[in-house]
Amino acid sequence: MTATADHATSPRGFAEWLDRNCGPVMVLPAVIVILAFALFPLIISAYLALSRFALAPGGFTLRFIGLANFRKLLFGSQQYHLLGAFGRLSVFQWLLVLLIAGLLLYLLYRYFTSGQPTIGGTLGRLIAAATAMGLALVVILTTAQGGVPGTVVNTLLYVVVGVAIQFALGLGLALLCGQPIRGRNFFRVLFFIPLMVTPVGIAYTFRMLADMQKGPFAPLTQAFGITEWSWATEAWSARLMVLVGDTWQWTPFMFIVLLAAVENQPRDQVEAAKLDGANGFQIFRDITWPAIAPIAATVVLIRLIEAFKIIDLPNVLTGGGPGLATESLTLHSFIAWRTQDLGGSAAVGYMLLFISTVFCVSFFNFVVRPARRHEA
Repeated sequence: MTATADHATSPRGFAEWLDRNCGPVMVLPAVIVILAFALFPLIISAYLALSRFALAPGGFTLRFIGLANFRKLLFGSQQYHLLGAFGRLSVFQWLLVLLIAGLLLYLLYRYFTSGQPTIGGTLGRLIAAATAMGLALVVILTTAQGGVPGTVVNTLLYVVVGVAIQFALGLGLALLCGQPIRGRNFFRVLFFIPLMVTPVGIAYTFRMLADMQKGPFAPLTQAFGITEWSWATEAWSARLMVLVGDTWQWTPFMFIVLLAAVENQPRDQVEAAKLDGANGFQIFRDITWPAIAPIAATVVLIRLIEAFKIIDLPNVLTGGGPGLATESLTLHSFIAWRTQDLGGSAAVGYMLLFISTVFCVSFFNFVVRPARRHEA
């Protein structure tokens, strides 16, 4: 026993141990630094979310108030800002609510009856189903007659609709540039340029382009008699302009990754399918899509994570307006911080963290992992 301990503490024994564990030892400093920078803001922001910040002579005070900031956001004076105003549901919207609820219950039933459910899987699916049902209710209620969407619905619009449009455009351009067409290298570089521009620059560019009075398209709109209308004064046209700017910036990201996936698909299978008389849609359905599905799911996941953090475009392009029409959760948190409501800002940040985590983890488990499993 003593000999073994002496051998472990000897320089030769330590060198052997270090040689066996050199990988974890080399990575450990970086892991510690990353954890320190990641955990410290989370801990401090969690304390701020449960406190009330106030300026005081010579500094400031932080008073613990529990979940009061979250109650104010969900049920109190800030409910209109976060969730919006609820309208009256029509018969069709009630049927849509019942359809979504039935679909979620069916998916839970399939999980419990198709195999051996685990505690972690059951808990994760219950949280995902409850979150999905709650967000669906908020979206339907605030878009009903008399409703006004809040920052949660605006963020979901940018995430779901924006990412879907960007993926469709990126995939279409990737399939087009993957064909042996003339000048495709020029278009590859051209389509990639918007990704190199900063979001603030894109916001100011679209703000000038969409100016109905002095912008470059002003003569065209005036020729059609559109002189008094301004897109920035109407909620849905302002949201559309933010979506257009965000799509213009992030479609190249989808395009360049999907192009690499398309060019790495099995060429021998494509050529054999063409010889057998398969058309373009059949080749895409049976060969191209199964080959690029894992990469497509992964790139959409990366873009979803980034889309939840949108702030530059709505802040510069519309200032979050008109009213709260284009304000995202990140911009909501920033505005609260700017007004020195640090507790409310941290609470909004944690609401965003919860929604984005459940959303992205669910997408990973239900889309990315099955796509990778299918590839294997």
